[in-house]
Parts: sequence; C-alpha cells; structure tokens
Amino acid sequence: QVQLVESGGGLVQAGGSLRLSCVASGFTFSRAAMTWYRQAAGKERELVATISSLTRTTTYADSVKGRFAISRDNAKNTVYLQMDSLKPEDTAMYYCRNPGFDYWGQGTQVTVSS
Repeated sequence: QVQLVESGGGLVQAGGSLRLSCVASGFTFSRAAMTWYRQAAGKERELVATISSLTRTTTYADSVKGRFAISRDNAKNTVYLQMDSLKPEDTAMYYCRNPGFDYWGQGTQVTVSS
C-alpha cells in the first residue's frame, strides 16, 4: 500500500534553513508527480510546491517562491523540500503527497522562531 514518511522538521530561528525529506513506497515513484503541503494551526492545508515526474517541472506557492526548492531522487524514491530564509509564518506541519492517491503521511513539524 502507499506509504509516505516525512522527516527533517524541527525548530529553527528566522532566517535559517531546513531540508525536509519524504520517502515513498507502494507506487511507481518515478512516474508520479509529487507535492508538498503544509498546515498551520487553525488554518487550512496549503499546497506549497509540486514537481512533475518526467521533466521535473516545479511550481511554488507565492508565499515560498524564491525561498523553497522542491527536488526528487527517483533512485531513492525520495522527494525533498529545501527551505531557506525561513519566516515565523512558515511554521506548520509539512506533508508530502502523491496527487494520485487519497493518502497523507504523518507529516513533519517545522517551527520557526522570531
């Protein structure tokens, strides 16, 4: 079955960086577009970044454009989210997702202190 395991979150000061990882299984990772979402306390889940399967085309939410970078390693079935110049408003639980499945992993918490 589909499994997504996120890691790499933590507590960081504003202006700092974190790199999130998501290891996928249960589907053909190399053929799947992948996404990162986040959900802050009391807010709706927000699409942060996407990466396509073949061309690795990326898209970003305006709020993270120029600061976050999504990438993938098909040999490791892993998608990454490099987060630089972090702001307190980036504080949220971060989730990766294959848009083809109605499945969410446990997420990884990112907390940015001011």
